[in-house]
Amino acid sequence: MKKTLRAFVAAAAIMTAPAVMAADIIVVSHGQANDPFWSVVKNGVDKAAKDSGANVSYRAPETFDMVAMSQLIDAAIVQEPDGIVVSIPDGDALGPSITKAVEAGIPVISMNSGSDVSASFGALLHVGQDEYDAGKAAGQKLADMGGKVGICVNQEVGNVSLDLRCDGFAAGFGGNVTVVPTNNDPAEVEAKIKATLQSNEDIDTIMGLGASLVGEPAVAAVEAVGRTGEVNVATFDMSAGFLQSVADGKAAFAIDQQQFLQGYLPVIFLALNAEYGLIPGGNVPSGPNLITADKAGQVVELSAQGIR
Repeated sequence: MKKTLRAFVAAAAIMTAPAVMAADIIVVSHGQANDPFWSVVKNGVDKAAKDSGANVSYRAPETFDMVAMSQLIDAAIVQEPDGIVVSIPDGDALGPSITKAVEAGIPVISMNSGSDVSASFGALLHVGQDEYDAGKAAGQKLADMGGKVGICVNQEVGNVSLDLRCDGFAAGFGGNVTVVPTNNDPAEVEAKIKATLQSNEDIDTIMGLGASLVGEPAVAAVEAVGRTGEVNVATFDMSAGFLQSVADGKAAFAIDQQQFLQGYLPVIFLALNAEYGLIPGGNVPSGPNLITADKAGQVVELSAQGIR
């Protein structure tokens, strides 16, 4: 009888206890499906969803398309989530939709790109790195390594954040810098870099803006023209292949902005905000960190696992 009563009381307590609702969070990025960089961001989002218990939806246009991305943000607003995470590669194109979300009372955190405009649209904070300063630091390092004539290879023309990387690189490098526009096909990137090197033998420095899409093809192009050891290759972001090239002395360094954190932290912050009203008081810098030969071997495996 006592066991039956205890069971009844326990069941009644469960039925009458207030339900703890999981936060609904929507992530909208500009990352293209074939870009390994964004798969790491998505891994961070997924880990945050698991750790926080939040219901998280990750969305991105199939190509670098600001109209499609603004439409994804508008659609997210209609769902009235507890928070929206958004990258901002083009403030002019995405600003109106982000402002609309904030005016609707939806907390917004920006990540990856948009540190320079995020606050003006009403975002709570930004998680990422300052792209210009990161490029400048890389340029200064490459100049210290003896660079005089460089190219900055941009695989996503129209992305303001990538333009800032090249601008910062040029400022820090201080030498002769040419921007080489490409696309996100590594084979075409390699062919274009190879042709550029063949047309100007004075080029001694290559700055890539993505490891898999530019860094690895750049190393291959330098090898193809027989100039390994003569041309310093560096890139933003990391891949296992490029890190191995750094460890082997075929590349100078990679710039780690820790994109896993860019996916992970905003979701955690918005989940805590929804449950407790907790939010950091300012932007959170996730980078830059220069990964040189002495560090590369340590992070190759984590990069292969989609964490670094």
